[in-house]
Amino acid sequence: MANQVEQTLIDPLFESLQKERFVTIATVDFETKAPNVSAISWVLAKDSSRLYFAVDNRSRIVTNIQNHSGVVINIIANESCYSISGTASVKREKLEGVPLKLALIEVNINEVRDVMFYGSKISVEPAYEKTYDPQAAAKLDKQVMDAMREA
Repeated sequence: MANQVEQTLIDPLFESLQKERFVTIATVDFETKAPNVSAISWVLAKDSSRLYFAVDNRSRIVTNIQNHSGVVINIIANESCYSISGTASVKREKLEGVPLKLALIEVNINEVRDVMFYGSKISVEPAYEKTYDPQAAAKLDKQVMDAMREA
């Protein structure tokens, strides 16, 4: 049985992407032209057809996107694993209202594919914790997510 393919985010994914969470992003490396995968957490579904995420504006992710706009974001949510492919661009080189130099990236979604292998479901979603000052981390996370919502 083929996995489901959508052109926009389904409601459970949209809801999952309203708060900071662990996802991975694959870009095309600007030097090697090979896939490059990174983990990020500041990601937000702006609507059902667009995602925003924030990364350090010196990140290889930014350079890769400036050279090849195709990206895939992988998220584990809704008891499954999804591949969200789209076209990315740097919306803002510096996200306002945040003390770090973060670029705001916009992804226009082309396809949302359930890529979980047949006959299985995710029973526990990935969890992580910040390894620096929890209060400073919570404050920064709020600043970044609020700035992306306002962008």
